[in-house]
Amino acid sequence: MLIVPMVMLQLVTAYIFYERHWDAVTYRLADGLTGDIAFVADALHNARSPEEREQIILQAALHMQISVHFVPNARLAAGRPARPPFYSILERMLGRSIEATFALPYEIDTKSFGDQIEIKLQLPDGVLRVLTNDRRLISSTTYIFVMWMVGTSLVLLTVAIIFLRNQIRPIRRLAEAADSFGKGREVVDFRPAGATEIRRAAAAFLLMKDRIQRQISQRTEMLAGVSHDLRTPLTRMKLQLAMLGESEEVDELKRDVSDMEKMIEGYLAFARGQDSESAVATDLPALIGEVVANARRQGGKIELTADADMTVPVRPNAFKRCITNLVENALRHARHVQITAHRLADSIEITVDDDGPGIPEQRREEVFRAFTRLDKARNPDTGGVGLGLTIARDVIRGHGGEITLETAPAGGLRAMLRLPV
Repeated sequence: MLIVPMVMLQLVTAYIFYERHWDAVTYRLADGLTGDIAFVADALHNARSPEEREQIILQAALHMQISVHFVPNARLAAGRPARPPFYSILERMLGRSIEATFALPYEIDTKSFGDQIEIKLQLPDGVLRVLTNDRRLISSTTYIFVMWMVGTSLVLLTVAIIFLRNQIRPIRRLAEAADSFGKGREVVDFRPAGATEIRRAAAAFLLMKDRIQRQISQRTEMLAGVSHDLRTPLTRMKLQLAMLGESEEVDELKRDVSDMEKMIEGYLAFARGQDSESAVATDLPALIGEVVANARRQGGKIELTADADMTVPVRPNAFKRCITNLVENALRHARHVQITAHRLADSIEITVDDDGPGIPEQRREEVFRAFTRLDKARNPDTGGVGLGLTIARDVIRGHGGEITLETAPAGGLRAMLRLPV
């Protein structure tokens, strides 16, 4: 936004100056030199003796700053010389001026004599050779103008970049704070700074962050409180059922109470997934290894393949609960589970594959809804209240990541987690 318009302005200004001012000045200087050459050529043609010609040559060198040599009986190639390149404005203007003054063959050499310019002009009885300094055809104000234009532009650009960097820095800090908050990390030492608009955006972000945290805290406290309060009547019901003795009706009530206890445990697990645990640098392979070791102790066949050096800031208890739910869900419906963790360029990818019956593709999003169980696709005798995947997605999204379900290589279900780093 700043550099491109500045460069375009300089290019347009330089082009207009080069095409108009420099052309006009150079052409007038070339026209003056051509006039001097025409005067000398006429004087030499009208000279009556060699001594008079020598005197004309001396006067031209003294007053016109041109060195003149006449080569009798010499001839130049007929026709116009080759067209000079577009960037050689001096040759182009000088050639145009000579063509307008003389209808004679000529040659121009601006490279062979350093800062001297050689002009050869065909006269009837020989060739007139003229040497002059290139300062006669170049205006020093041209370079002064270009240097001032470029110099002031660089100074102004530097000042503008310094001011813009001071304004961009608060925007970058705001973006970093929003990214950290989206990944479930603490936003520390962030204060509104910069221009008024940037301060307003930062203040709005802080208000939004406080509202979200307050809403999460209120929901967690309410859910935990309700679940905790339900334990008391359930305990009384279990005690009363134990005093009633043994009967078919009592056994059915006991099973109902047991189901209610599982549901309450699910509620509490869901509430714990929303707690205010702080994110700390955690060794993910070690954390996943603990989940795998616990599953093996309970008889599960599970394998783990993980890259080294995968330490990232996460909420360890919540993330462990997320992996545990996925592993338990896989072991509940499969005989073998494979966990793989890889570090990519900007994320960590964790997959949990099983060899179970899987989930139909059109119903994979449905299982993330709270208290949803796909009884037709899974064994109806298995446990759970339908909160495992809900808690897992809630946790991973709280870290700024995402979880998706796919078909595993073994034909079962693959749960893929992507965690940004």
